[in-house]
Amino acid sequence: MAEKFDNLEEHLEKFVENIRQMGIIVSDFQPSSQTGLNQKLNYMITGLQDIEKCRQQLHETNVPLEAFEYIDQGRNPQLYTKECLERALAKNEQVKGKIDTMTKFKSLLISELGKVFPEEMTKYKAIHGDDPPS
Repeated sequence: MAEKFDNLEEHLEKFVENIRQMGIIVSDFQPSSQTGLNQKLNYMITGLQDIEKCRQQLHETNVPLEAFEYIDQGRNPQLYTKECLERALAKNEQVKGKIDTMTKFKSLLISELGKVFPEEMTKYKAIHGDDPPS
């Protein structure tokens, strides 16, 4: 899959460079530059066709709308990925804290229930086949 993206990136870079060169020719146009301009126009058409071929290979690629919002705001779309990972890590830490708390609670509950209801807790441990976690 990365090959397809690399291929698209290569075609886009060539296309942008061709447009830049065409802009230079047009900004200082001389009648003698007409053939060069025609050649650049043909390269532009070929470049668009190459980009279209790449687009067809990547038609099933989904990009989150938020990434486009980053681009519209002039921000690097890789920041979107970084911020998503940071949010996921923060949520992971939060959930891990809850799991640790519940594990400690279960251990304490089993311990305290074992003091009050020793026979029932012995049966419970036999059914579940585990000692309370520490």
